[in-house]
Amino acid sequence: MTGGLKGLLLLLSLCLVVWTVPIDRKQDPPEEERAEENVDTGLYYDRYLREVIEVLETDPHFREKLQSANADDIKVSRKSQASMISALFSIHLVTYSQNLFDRSYATKDLENYDAERHEEYKRYEMLKEHERREYLKSLDQEKREKEEKRIEELKEKHRQHPKVNAPGSVDQLREVWKETDGLDPQEFNPKTFFKLHDTNGDGVLDEQELEALFTKELEKVYDPKNEEDDMMEMEEERLRMREHVMQNVDLNHDRLVSLEEFLKSTEKKEFNNPKEWETLDDTKPVYTEEELQRFEAELRDREVELGRRAEKLRQEQELLKERSKALEAQKREYQQAVMERSQKQKEQQALNRQPPSGPNDELQFQQEIQKLANEDSRVVKVPVDQNGDVQNNLPAEPPQNLPQHTS
Repeated sequence: MTGGLKGLLLLLSLCLVVWTVPIDRKQDPPEEERAEENVDTGLYYDRYLREVIEVLETDPHFREKLQSANADDIKVSRKSQASMISALFSIHLVTYSQNLFDRSYATKDLENYDAERHEEYKRYEMLKEHERREYLKSLDQEKREKEEKRIEELKEKHRQHPKVNAPGSVDQLREVWKETDGLDPQEFNPKTFFKLHDTNGDGVLDEQELEALFTKELEKVYDPKNEEDDMMEMEEERLRMREHVMQNVDLNHDRLVSLEEFLKSTEKKEFNNPKEWETLDDTKPVYTEEELQRFEAELRDREVELGRRAEKLRQEQELLKERSKALEAQKREYQQAVMERSQKQKEQQALNRQPPSGPNDELQFQQEIQKLANEDSRVVKVPVDQNGDVQNNLPAEPPQNLPQHTS
């Protein structure tokens, strides 16, 4: 009985094995795909290439290239894969180098622009000094001394301003944090400050965003309502402040301040203990006496050239006036000739007894002829006989007082 039971169980087991659904190995792609993804290229820098691929996939140009490729292009030999990766990596490097090249050119242009701004301010200051000296030369001794005293008083008044914090220092940034942002200076946070003043949200502080940070400091020194404050000088001071911050913060010299660069600048000793900032009033003039003399010589040469051109224009103006007079005389002569010719025509018509013409050049006597013709058409024509006597076509009147006949 026990042996029969065992045999029955064995038979059932065999049936289950036979009836089991076979596994279709072709329907299991995940492991195959994972194996294909993890295939080693056989190169000793396999890990490096994989890291390169991961970086390249973040590049939109590489992703577009990869998405446009078909399966045959992707399924290549190991050597071809390495060649393709190397080629794509080279393309990426060329694109990156081109971007750096373009950025370097843009940076160079901005540097040239700053240099032009400095040069423009220097020429402005030299022109202002030149005009001051020329004005003083035109005054007598007493008025000159009085004017010089007034100028010195204005300069001294301009120097009397509150202390200017060094640009980019903790005191300067906290003042912006308090006055502009309306926050507690004791709770100053560099990272929050950076995000607040990254107005376009591109992750960097550009030159315009940096210069906006110095407005509060500049307002301590310059007021457009005051005669002693020069607004051109204020813009030069703003440029100096921005260049000072860029020199200390912009580590890669791309003329942009990243969050990382900004935070590193707050860790420097100069951030908490900066040197006292010297304004343009405290520094030497932006020009030397030799530069001023050369500038004045250029002004004299320019005045001579302008005088020569003014004289040439005056001569041309006189010539135009003479030509205008000649044309006016010719015009009068022409009008006189036309009037004389018209008068001669009228005299000739009178001699030929020609009736005067009408407004449309028609002869006026034609109207009289037409008028007479119309009147003649209304006259009754009287018949005349062969002897020239007028025929009477009226009916004869009956005889008067005839005897009456009686029947």
